[in-house]
Amino acid sequence: MTEGFTIYSIAHIRTDFKEKFGIPRQSGRVETLGKIVFAPEYRSPEALRGIERFSHLWLIFDFSLAHREGFSPTVRPPRLGGNTRVGVFASRSPFRPNAMGLSSVKLVAVEHSEKDGDCLIVSGADLLDGTPIYDIKPYLPFTDSHPDAVGGYADEHLDHRLEVVFPKELLERIPAEKRESAIGCLADDPRPSYQEDADRIYHMAFAENEISFTVCSNVLTVIDVT
Repeated sequence: MTEGFTIYSIAHIRTDFKEKFGIPRQSGRVETLGKIVFAPEYRSPEALRGIERFSHLWLIFDFSLAHREGFSPTVRPPRLGGNTRVGVFASRSPFRPNAMGLSSVKLVAVEHSEKDGDCLIVSGADLLDGTPIYDIKPYLPFTDSHPDAVGGYADEHLDHRLEVVFPKELLERIPAEKRESAIGCLADDPRPSYQEDADRIYHMAFAENEISFTVCSNVLTVIDVT
C-alpha cells in the first residue's frame, strides 16, 4: 500500500542557470553563487538561528522540470553515453518516482533585505533558477563525510574536464564577478556524452548571457557571447 503526505516548498533559489543545459552535473563542481529566498510563511529569522555556525548545508529540492507520470526502474546516465541503463536508485537522475534532489552547498552568508527578509547565499549549487526548496539541513562532517566511499561508475568520469578557450573580448561581455563560474561550467562539459560533433555549435544560457561554443577533442572554444 502506497501512502503519501503533502509536501510544501519552503523557499526557492535564484541562480544564473535559466535552462537545464549547462548546469553542473553535481553540486560543488563549480563555485556558482545562489540565493535562497524563503516563502513568506517561513520567512522568520528564528528559523535560521545558529545556521551561520555551519559551513555547508544540504538542500532537498524539487526537480521541477522532470515531473512525469509512471515509473521507470532504469535510467540512462549522460556520463555513460546515454545508452547504458542502470537502476534509478543507483543514479542521481532527476527522473525518479518522486522528483526530489539533494545537493550539498557551501553557506557563504546570511543576507537581509527589506523585500525578501533573511536569505541564504550559497556556493556550489547545481539548481535551475527558481527551483523550489523543500527543506534545508546542516551538513555534519563527522557523519556526512565518508572519505573511503566508492562512487561506482561515477568515479570513472570524476576527472573529466575540458580545456576552455575563451577569447578576452568575449569574456569581457560577462560581468567580472561571474566569469570564473562561467568558465567552470564550460569546463565541466555540459554536452551529453554521446555528442562528439566538432562542427556543432552549442548554446548555454548563463546569467543574462548566451554563450556559444564548439568542442573539438577535449578543447572547448567560445565563439560568441550575446
